Amino acid sequence: MDLHDSKILPGEILPVVIIGNGPSGICLSYLLSGYTPYLSREASHPNPLLHSKLEEQPHLALLEQDLEYLCEGLEGRSSNPVAVLFDSLLLPDSDFGLDHTSPLEWRYEPERAIPHLVLGKGPPGGAWHAMEGSMLTLSLANWMELPGLKLKDWMREKRRNVRNDRATPAEIASYYEHYVSQMSLEQSFACGTTVTSVTRHPSNPDGSPSCWRVTGLQRREGEELGDGSCVSEEVPFSILAHSVVLATGTHDIPAKLSVEGESLPFVCHSFWELEAAISRGELDQSSDPILVVGAGLTAADAVLAAHHLNTPVYHAFRRSVTDPGLIFNQLPKLLYPEYHKVHQMMTQQQHQTSPQPQNHAQNYHPHSTPSSPSVPSPSSPTTTTSPSSPSSSSSSYPGYLSFPRHRVVAFRPDQKCVLESDSGERVVVEVSKALVLIGANPNLSFLKDNGRALGIYPEEPITCRRNPIEVDPFTNKVVAAEGPGMYAMGPLVGENFVRFLKGGALAIASDLTKRQREEQERGEGGLSTNRIMDRWMDRQVTSQTDADVCVLNS
Repeated sequence: MDLHDSKILPGEILPVVIIGNGPSGICLSYLLSGYTPYLSREASHPNPLLHSKLEEQPHLALLEQDLEYLCEGLEGRSSNPVAVLFDSLLLPDSDFGLDHTSPLEWRYEPERAIPHLVLGKGPPGGAWHAMEGSMLTLSLANWMELPGLKLKDWMREKRRNVRNDRATPAEIASYYEHYVSQMSLEQSFACGTTVTSVTRHPSNPDGSPSCWRVTGLQRREGEELGDGSCVSEEVPFSILAHSVVLATGTHDIPAKLSVEGESLPFVCHSFWELEAAISRGELDQSSDPILVVGAGLTAADAVLAAHHLNTPVYHAFRRSVTDPGLIFNQLPKLLYPEYHKVHQMMTQQQHQTSPQPQNHAQNYHPHSTPSSPSVPSPSSPTTTTSPSSPSSSSSSYPGYLSFPRHRVVAFRPDQKCVLESDSGERVVVEVSKALVLIGANPNLSFLKDNGRALGIYPEEPITCRRNPIEVDPFTNKVVAAEGPGMYAMGPLVGENFVRFLKGGALAIASDLTKRQREEQERGEGGLSTNRIMDRWMDRQVTSQTDADVCVLNS
């Protein structure tokens, strides 16, 4: 949607603006477009307590029911109760490897639609379009899908196979983009938009209520040049909304170590930079080792990519290999063999500390390996002391050495990196590249002080794991918002997995539905809102091939 060619009139207040067009924003748009979940008359849920609660009011849509009551007694892998509820309804007992049919049926009821606008920098799918396209997703394929369109069915139509019940990020990104088209949601999506400000707009003397003002820039193609190319231009926009939903994810800004030398050219902060170096032919078995910093899945992908090229790897991370919080200790071995392999490497090929003064550093030089002089290998480096490390001859994974419970102290211009262990021992390694892959932080520059005041710890930056945005667990309303009508969902509130972020969409859609019903009962809303609703209904009906209520397989 081009915001300047849309039917939004100046001064009109939209009911909802969603900032972010990844799976969070897409799922919420689906629920706000009139697609409504009910308990199917024929289905049953394997949890008898939950099923009995749902049967108490089977005529009510899930959006109208008491979510807090339905959540009582449920347990799952998310700390968000509504996420556990919705996941249990969409994928019953999936944690046990079972494939129960969902007890939900989806009906398209356009009269329930709530006008909304989804803003995103790129095509629908958000950060999935920027993720490395060759690796497999952590989640099972059916955990990545959105209601109403089976991912496996879509992939079969595309003549693709789901390897080991998992898919690549490129396939997932394509699925999300297709989903928006398949569900006729395009009229609600304005792509190529960058939000620059979200502020509270005060009420006017004429009686118009206070609301949120969302401003930014939309990229669109301009004049066509003689060579056939087009000049793109960024056009400003300003939208008023009763409610605003923060769904931007947390992949915008790579997290940094904040150590000396981190801005040096050989230090990278994304997997894409590694792939670019590989495509340029900069890394092979004769290269100096690369240093991978981090113990998450992206760091593991980097280790695998380098290992595939026989490029030597140093791997430094803060945790112990046996730490229960380490992601590799939480993954089933059969489903994730490649990550289990990396964990084996981390465990079996550890740098062994040796007794020495704390200020005396070991120096690892990549071009000195007794058993393999032509292939530099970090598994048997020369040192100024005598470190106890696996030799290449006995190594299960030659060319790899892990440094558990180590942190980077500094990067030097001569491409040497200083690592320090928990005990204070320092090691100096010489590398060709250093990859700092320790996660990413959200870009909330459109909020005052980057949204710090909204976090659980207001004095710290917003991060997914340590300081998410604090929300009400059953509505996803932002607790510390400047005014009513601000919500947050997805990674911003600590939900990293698509499987569980759908619960945030349910919580928000449920709260907005109940608010809309209450306003209608009180006769509130005003002529402007009614005009928007009428136009929205017209667009929704004409965008469907059949305006009658239909049932969708979940």
